[in-house]
Amino acid sequence: MKHKFIFCFLIFLFSVGILKAQEVKGLESPNKHLSVKVYLQKGKIFYDVFRDQEQILGPSALGISTKSGDLSNGMKLIEISKVKLVKDQYQLLNGKRTNNNYFANQQSWEFENASPLQLKVIFQVSDDGLAFKYQISSKELKLISIIGEESEFHFPESTKAWLQPMSVAKTGWEHTNPSYEEYYQKEISVGTPSTLSAGWVYPALFKNKNIWFAITETGLDTNYCATRLSHLSPKGIYKVAFPDEREVFTGGNAWPQTSLPTTTPWRVIAIGSLKTLMESTLGTDLAKPAMPINQSFIKSGAASWSWVMLKDNNTVYDVQKQFIDYAADLKWPYCLIDADWDRKIGYDKIAELAAYAKTKNVGLILWYNSAGDWNTVKYTPKDKIFNGEVRKQEFAKLRQMGIKGIKVDFFGGDGQSMIKYYFDIFADAAQYDLMVNCHGATLPRGWQRTWPNLMTMESIKGMEFITFEQKNADEEPAHVTIIPFTRNLFDPMDFTPMSLYKIPKIERRTSTAFELATAVLFQSGIQHLAETPAGMNKMPLYVKQFLIDLPTTFSDTKFLDGYPGKFVVLARKVGHKWMIAGVNAQADSVAINLDLSFIKAKKMHLIKDGVGDQQLQEQNLKFDSKLNIAIKSNGGFVLTIE
Repeated sequence: MKHKFIFCFLIFLFSVGILKAQEVKGLESPNKHLSVKVYLQKGKIFYDVFRDQEQILGPSALGISTKSGDLSNGMKLIEISKVKLVKDQYQLLNGKRTNNNYFANQQSWEFENASPLQLKVIFQVSDDGLAFKYQISSKELKLISIIGEESEFHFPESTKAWLQPMSVAKTGWEHTNPSYEEYYQKEISVGTPSTLSAGWVYPALFKNKNIWFAITETGLDTNYCATRLSHLSPKGIYKVAFPDEREVFTGGNAWPQTSLPTTTPWRVIAIGSLKTLMESTLGTDLAKPAMPINQSFIKSGAASWSWVMLKDNNTVYDVQKQFIDYAADLKWPYCLIDADWDRKIGYDKIAELAAYAKTKNVGLILWYNSAGDWNTVKYTPKDKIFNGEVRKQEFAKLRQMGIKGIKVDFFGGDGQSMIKYYFDIFADAAQYDLMVNCHGATLPRGWQRTWPNLMTMESIKGMEFITFEQKNADEEPAHVTIIPFTRNLFDPMDFTPMSLYKIPKIERRTSTAFELATAVLFQSGIQHLAETPAGMNKMPLYVKQFLIDLPTTFSDTKFLDGYPGKFVVLARKVGHKWMIAGVNAQADSVAINLDLSFIKAKKMHLIKDGVGDQQLQEQNLKFDSKLNIAIKSNGGFVLTIE
């Protein structure tokens, strides 16, 4: 009897273990390492996230608030769908990987309460993270106004974070904020309030123990507003927050007003090692597929640009002609002519410059002011983009002149009406074979997949700030080693990098090799490079050759080593060639042991920091799958392997 009792007790324990495992299992990733569990508790919807059966996130609330009903309380479960495998294959003209494959398991949970609305929560779990979105429907209503989300991300209180504060609407130069141009706070404790009390921007980076998380949103279209994380995060709970109600297109709305049924953007959490996050493409995997536009005019490449170093007084005919010649000498396909070109050069002379540039195989990109009553900036052309009919007339004129792209500046808002303005510009530009770059702008959120003619967006405290004040130059090394893990993680970024020689009235804190590496570390469909012809003439021929061969979009990207705010090393593939770049922001040099066994090659060309008074040195090396490189403090290197 005693043995029988022990046997029954063991069976009981075994059964309890199975039940607990099943309870934790939830919706799993294809490789079964990640899972999510969705459940009700006192009428509220929650989700928990597990990695190898260990809870790593949650309990985190879910739900939507509307003027027609609160879909976060008093909820009842109506139906759970079967699990299905989602597969997607797509190509990116502009990104860290050309050919992309996405596999995830999907499941949905449908809820209702006493309101006339129904809420479906849809989760997809892939090997590199998970995402969720809401679908709202009604048998009675055709239109709704959404006033908030209950969506939460609940981290253990021991978690550390790298976060950029959202700037307050209508602050900053000419009241142009928000423009996503604040510095990231480094390795702060979760629960730390945002210093500006307006939230935290995406992507937001977190680390708990050996697990990294990156939160962003994607799949945003004109049905919704852009969001952010709340500025308060008690006990490590971050909530999705809506923009300031002033962040609107003239006469438009900030928060979502939409017809039913409607679907929200995806809330994305990349999860895993730092390598998993850095090589993930979740930000575009879940973006809307490419619009049916002509793509033959879209070509990535580098651009010369006078304004960032030489400022307003050099947006004149003769200087811009020099920068066209400069681009041609380095075989860069573009030259950007910045603000006030219409007054200082004029349309007729711009047409003349465009014709001249064409003989040099260089295309022109022209700057525009976004206009609108939110915008007090005096730079012109202004009021050429704001109105749809006027915009199309201007774009038709540009196409006739042979202009290749536009740079539109000073948007200052994340409201739904402003998101529609972005999409109107992208659509009209595509109709007239124009590529687009946005400055003073929101985060792209995977739009480069949806609108392939969107080449890049600023949304970062970039090189121009380094030219404004010494304190920004002092911060550059740490800043540069954070943004590959955050802002540039999923979306192209127009930092406008690379000062190789001197910055007027500023003492550069980085080495020339560090600056050269940023041209590879930062991904942007068109890479606007800050160095001038005069500065480039101070560089050795091997640097010029490296920049002649510089790609701006890649067939593959691999993370080799690094830590946010300290150092970073990335490998990027173009054709049969790999380009590896690294920088170090630490007070001491760092020794990097590169495992290059994933590459089959014969030779390597290394450009690194020089010794003594020598700025740079180069080495031609025989390929070795194991390579040790020491990076100096505030130094860097670029390695070409083929």
